[in-house]
Amino acid sequence: MSKLDNPILQVLEDYKAAVFAKDVDAFVALYDQEVQIFDMWGVWSYNGIASWREMAARWFGSLGTGRVVVDFSNVQTIVTQDLAVLHAFVTYKAVSADGVELRSLDNRLTVTLARKGDGWKVVHEHTSAPIDFETTKVIFKR
Repeated sequence: MSKLDNPILQVLEDYKAAVFAKDVDAFVALYDQEVQIFDMWGVWSYNGIASWREMAARWFGSLGTGRVVVDFSNVQTIVTQDLAVLHAFVTYKAVSADGVELRSLDNRLTVTLARKGDGWKVVHEHTSAPIDFETTKVIFKR
């Protein structure tokens, strides 16, 4: 199935493009105004598009001349007329301005989308990674 056949997969493609371009407006356009995000970094939750926009601006601004390449794998979707759930593994690769990979990490991702007008918006997103029982450290590589 091509991304054009599955609008949920198009949301992932748009996410990848927005992150790579460090385009805050394109990034937050994927999300509903009332979105709730359970991100695994530093904040218990983000409630509403304004707080998520602030996070994106900080994230993209912290990259300097570098960029982030996003790759989704094992993507699974459940889609009804007005609601969709997606889960996947996601790899974030920091690359230098000349494209050299600097570091990477893997997350688990679950996204709930709702049909809004003629498109889909993320209404809830949850990222996680497992914790090693012995060290209590996050496992960033699948």
